[in-house]
Amino acid sequence: MKDTPQDVDPVESQEWQDAIEDVIERDGADRAHFLLDKAVQSARAAGARLPFSATTPYQNTISPDDEVDVPGDTEMEWRIRTINRWNAMATVVKRNKESSEYGGHIASFASSAALYDIGLNHFWRSKSAIHGGDLVFFQGHVIPGIYARSFMEGRISEEELKNFRSEVNGGGLSSYPHPWLMPDYWQFPTVSMGLGPLMAIYQARFMKYLENRGLIEKQDRKVWAFLGDGEMDEPESIGAIHLAAREGLDNLIFVINCNLQRLDGPVRGNSKIVQELEGNFRGSGWDVIKLLWGRGWDELLEQDTSGKLRQLMDETIDGDYQTFKSKDGAYIRKHFFGKYPETAELVKDWTDDQIWALRRGGHDPKKVYNAFKRATEAEGQPTVLLVKTVKGYGMGTAGEGQNTTHQQKKMQLDQLKAMRDRFKIPVTDEELEKDIPFVSLNNAQKAYLAERRKELGGAFPKRSTEAPKLEIPGLDKFKGQLESTGDREISTTMAFVRILTTLLRDKQVGKQVVPIVPDESRTFGMEGLFRSVGIYNPKGQQYTPEDREQMSYYKESENGQVLQEGINEAGAMADWIAAATAYSNHGVPMIPFYIYYSMFGFQRIGDLAWAAGDSRARGFMLGGTAGRTTLNGEGLQHEDGHSHILAGTIPNCISYDPTFSYEVAVIVQHGLQRMFVDQEDVFFYLTLMNENYQHPDMPMGAEEGIIKGLYRFRKTANPAKKHVNLMGSGTILVQAIKAADMLQEDFGVTSDIWSATSFNELARDCQDVARHNRLNPFAEQKTSYAGQVLANITGPTIAATDYMKNYAEQIRACVPGRYTVLGTDGFGRSDSRVNLRRFFEVDANHIAAAAMVDLWREGAVSDKDLEAALKKYDIDGGKPNPRLV
Repeated sequence: MKDTPQDVDPVESQEWQDAIEDVIERDGADRAHFLLDKAVQSARAAGARLPFSATTPYQNTISPDDEVDVPGDTEMEWRIRTINRWNAMATVVKRNKESSEYGGHIASFASSAALYDIGLNHFWRSKSAIHGGDLVFFQGHVIPGIYARSFMEGRISEEELKNFRSEVNGGGLSSYPHPWLMPDYWQFPTVSMGLGPLMAIYQARFMKYLENRGLIEKQDRKVWAFLGDGEMDEPESIGAIHLAAREGLDNLIFVINCNLQRLDGPVRGNSKIVQELEGNFRGSGWDVIKLLWGRGWDELLEQDTSGKLRQLMDETIDGDYQTFKSKDGAYIRKHFFGKYPETAELVKDWTDDQIWALRRGGHDPKKVYNAFKRATEAEGQPTVLLVKTVKGYGMGTAGEGQNTTHQQKKMQLDQLKAMRDRFKIPVTDEELEKDIPFVSLNNAQKAYLAERRKELGGAFPKRSTEAPKLEIPGLDKFKGQLESTGDREISTTMAFVRILTTLLRDKQVGKQVVPIVPDESRTFGMEGLFRSVGIYNPKGQQYTPEDREQMSYYKESENGQVLQEGINEAGAMADWIAAATAYSNHGVPMIPFYIYYSMFGFQRIGDLAWAAGDSRARGFMLGGTAGRTTLNGEGLQHEDGHSHILAGTIPNCISYDPTFSYEVAVIVQHGLQRMFVDQEDVFFYLTLMNENYQHPDMPMGAEEGIIKGLYRFRKTANPAKKHVNLMGSGTILVQAIKAADMLQEDFGVTSDIWSATSFNELARDCQDVARHNRLNPFAEQKTSYAGQVLANITGPTIAATDYMKNYAEQIRACVPGRYTVLGTDGFGRSDSRVNLRRFFEVDANHIAAAAMVDLWREGAVSDKDLEAALKKYDIDGGKPNPRLV
């Protein structure tokens, strides 16, 4: 490490410093910044190698001279804020007096009460007839404080507060923000930490997308995301901040509550998390506003003529800052101010109580108001506020600044009294000894809150559920996909692209369609969309693409329709969520189609997919090159044999594995009907293949079975005594059809062919029927859909898919007779499709052989016939289990 250079001319150095101070005094800090920036540019142009600093001094960004007063009655707001603190604490403590099972958090809201109070009183606009409303991602652990605020406003009853985290019997409040559980209240789910900041960025980006495409008005709407400094360790938290800066998302504001504590202890005990975050965000192109010190520090900093206090602030590390606020004024006097004679001198006439009363910036409403105001005035770049607070502020010995504070859910009587006295809460000792009462506002306080929210458009948070229905095209619009391809062979991916093209050209819904691809458009045959609808880029296309003379050249446009996210599945999924919730957040229903390698879907972005379900997202996810043996050359990490099993874990995800183009068309049109006409809060997952084969005409009356998950594709007119049912999905259904022909030709075995478009939907129906019959044994017993359509089958059933056996195993209880499942358990690998299907035992030979074994077990074929079949189909009973190799 280099030594600090010696000052060879202190007089000249002082002249430079005096000059800069003079510019600041006469023309302001912005002018000084401009001059210094120019000087640095000139020095670098002349060859000087100047060091780069990503951080600024450990001080407030906004100087006291630039601050304005908070509008409104600040004394009234303080009174209301203290009551809000109390009620938030009481919500958790009362619940945990009943049982520690309920949990909850006190300390997070205690540290950020002023932040939310200022936002709700002065900044966050609700959706109204004249404004689209702001979008706020509330930090998950502060939720008791938001409920307590709504209680004071009359939106939530005392009974509901008492039932915090008791939702089973109704009348309770969800643990965290969950739109699925509180659809009229919460806008976004946020407590899966790291997803909030990622989704907020893409919500802000999608808002600009809608504006640039003329689908919503350009307004001064903002997306706010409230985060914890510990949460920023999640890779998703900062993984997309470069996108926000690159696209100039000045409608985006991050507020990071820097209380210096994670769930178990310090965030950066040996360093400074604020400085680290500042470097990350400034380096990525964000405007950074640091709010570290409350107004009490302004006087000391003004008297700091030696600069020692500023030096002390810079060199003190977070572990010590946390310790100071867990002690008292005497400790701070000795261990902080006492480090240097100059800093000790600053507080020599101060009492320990005065020192203890020095607040951090996040607890000073005037400082918070000015930081928020500056953030909302940003132009051309996103803003992050780094706000320093104390975790558990106001909890005293119950957890203020202590490592255990996050887990604190109970408070002793003396601690409750101390908090009451500190914030002047109107509760008597007698009341506290009986219970922890909620405190209601008086009429003047209620009127004040009502007036503040009236000026901002109404109640907040509030989720809108009003969106217009769309006029979707009928199934006949996809006529080309309902008919046979004749001798032509196509993939279901190609069929889908044609369906998507039809939708994009539709006069009613075309502008609502949002194709989203993570850098695989050409893989999926979608490059034609580049020219026809363009790739969205807010800056347009400022270069000439090398393929400009080609039909499908790479065309970027300010009003482009395709969202091409690069190699970025998480970002593309966050994009999809933003589009899939536009009906609620913007009152504009959008139809997003997210197309990706199926292996990089639920497996990679499963937490986001779960959040999509919670968000009541509506749209389509398309898992391309699906199946463990269909994507033949890519190997272990690319071959998907389990995405449908993962999709089945999300209650409102409707998933299908279609084989033929008409199945894709029926499913997509049905999904449009359910989501954008019936307005159901579901989303659809379809797997698509890149394997080419012939597609037949749609059988008459197949639509119902396609949607419900099963229909008879081919029925034998005169079944033999040796008869089986071959069931499959995706490309493996083609193998089942081939197996049926082989069985007929080789052994005179007849077959009915069943297309199982969704084992997941069949299984859900089977389970729902079983549940009904179990709970209502004396009522008329229901029969599952699978049970109905399979009721009169003869012979065993063999089901084969390109997925793990568990996928088809789900419906075993609803299949009459013998049921055998073939699947692709195990790791994928590279080879030809023929070899892979043989290896995983899902090719036509294994399907036919399995049918013969089942017929033999039922006495329908002889030992001789079975031996012949096993030999003809080259079945090796000693081959290794593909699941284990």
